[in-house]
Amino acid sequence: MPEIILILGMVAGAYMAWNIGANDVANGMASAVGAKAITLRQAVIIGGLLDFIGATFIGSHVTTTIRENILLAEKITQDPHVMMLGLLAVLLCAAFWVFFATWSHLPVSTTHSIIGALVGFGIVSGGLRAIQWVKISAIVASWIISPIFAGFLAFLTFHFIRKSILEKRNAFVRALRWSPLFAGATIFIVVLSFLMKTPLGKSLRVSGWGALGIAFGLALALSLIAQEWLGKTIRKIDEEGVEEIFRRFQVFTSCYVALAHGANDVANAVGPMAGIYAIYVSQTVATTTPVPDWLLACGGFFIALGVFTWGYRVIETLGTRITTLTNTRGFAVDFGTATSVLVASKLGLPVSTTHAAVGAVIGVGLGGGLAAVDFKIVFRIIIYWIITLPLAAIPTMVIFKVLMWIFR
Repeated sequence: MPEIILILGMVAGAYMAWNIGANDVANGMASAVGAKAITLRQAVIIGGLLDFIGATFIGSHVTTTIRENILLAEKITQDPHVMMLGLLAVLLCAAFWVFFATWSHLPVSTTHSIIGALVGFGIVSGGLRAIQWVKISAIVASWIISPIFAGFLAFLTFHFIRKSILEKRNAFVRALRWSPLFAGATIFIVVLSFLMKTPLGKSLRVSGWGALGIAFGLALALSLIAQEWLGKTIRKIDEEGVEEIFRRFQVFTSCYVALAHGANDVANAVGPMAGIYAIYVSQTVATTTPVPDWLLACGGFFIALGVFTWGYRVIETLGTRITTLTNTRGFAVDFGTATSVLVASKLGLPVSTTHAAVGAVIGVGLGGGLAAVDFKIVFRIIIYWIITLPLAAIPTMVIFKVLMWIFR
């Protein structure tokens, strides 16, 4: 019987990873596609490859079986058989919800989907007292914090580009003059995201101050190199030349978001799957469990497969249906998303990359006035964010009971 649960857990984990790739690739690639920095086909190929690399080589090798910041471990069952069934129900229901959202062409947080399913399992297994409701309220707060924070940063970034470059004479010359600032700030954020309080930073034994120093040094050196490279290789002038400069920045930031997504979100699929595998091997329930390399690689493969096959659905919504994007606007979106996620996560604030990306697109759109944003689409997206937790939690309770009835 445990062998059957293990096989079903592997299939459910692969299905969840596929859904993560299909829905979340838009976080990094949608603005680049919407601004025509790259084609949709290029986006899914680049996004798929970088998601796979991020998940396989940068993803955490230790994951939590039960998220203690969501559930109280002592209130949850310690029966290995029941725990395996609970994690299987969590994977199935989170994957079903993300699949439905992707089918609807709408971006949702895959992390919140997993958390919603865990809450459902926690309630049915340990009752309402098993849930850390304060943490759940923080997640609800993230529905407001993430998009507003990212939207505000994206709005300010684009406003600065417009006032200091686009509305001035010799816009191309001014863009080249400012390029070290934009390149340096982007490189600083990217390097810091990978090194500061991350599994990669810990494995390299880089302290917080060390990460700051490395990020600053690389940003300073590479920003000057970037300015010289842009000046020598761009043959366009005026506004076209400005857009070409930011197109190149945008491709870089989109690649970073895809790589970081693979590294961070692979845990949503392989975490519960690794939990089922560890329980099967040890016949005990542990709060944390190591993730074998082959499991990370499998997670990365199915995330990439999701990007290749269905990634276009949410990319179209985020990249073209909320507002019109240019390369300068797209850069502001990516910079606002990456910066807000980095700052908020290091401050311990609840933040979702999906919500931040949507907020950044809206923020840049509002830079062109209220009429520049399609609020019908925005309203539908917000509704899906609100119902993510209950629509992941309630089916988990039902499916868990069904699985208990089948496998008891």
